[in-house]
Amino acid sequence: MNDDLLRDTERFLHEQIPITRAMGVKLESYDGAQLVVTAPLEPNHNHLGTAFGGSLSALTTLTGYAMLWLQLGDRHAHIVIRESSIRYKRPVGGMLRAVCLRPDQASLEAFKAAFQSTGKAHLKLQVQVIHAEQICVLFEGDFVALR
Repeated sequence: MNDDLLRDTERFLHEQIPITRAMGVKLESYDGAQLVVTAPLEPNHNHLGTAFGGSLSALTTLTGYAMLWLQLGDRHAHIVIRESSIRYKRPVGGMLRAVCLRPDQASLEAFKAAFQSTGKAHLKLQVQVIHAEQICVLFEGDFVALR
């Protein structure tokens, strides 16, 4: 993945979704198969010193959003979340690290075809927050792209 595209996407998120800047969100990497988005614990902790559930929810939503943004390649499209579910399995006591796998080729092609023909398409994405080599948060979101 082109580092410039990753930085441009991060800059877009910081400009258009101000909470991303306050959270310290960084697009760490995208290798074509998975996107990794991070945020430091310090501005995102709760009273117990672990990650705040709202920050984890925001980070996972943003990670799915960014994955769809990178896949779509249409900088004039609007992406929103239609529905989501989240499961908090373990506390996160360090860097918040969200991982979203690229959708399978068939789902991605169907999404892009629908978007091209109707100007609207949706896609379900899964995001995991991993800390200390354990899955701590499981998120699934149904994202919609609109022209």
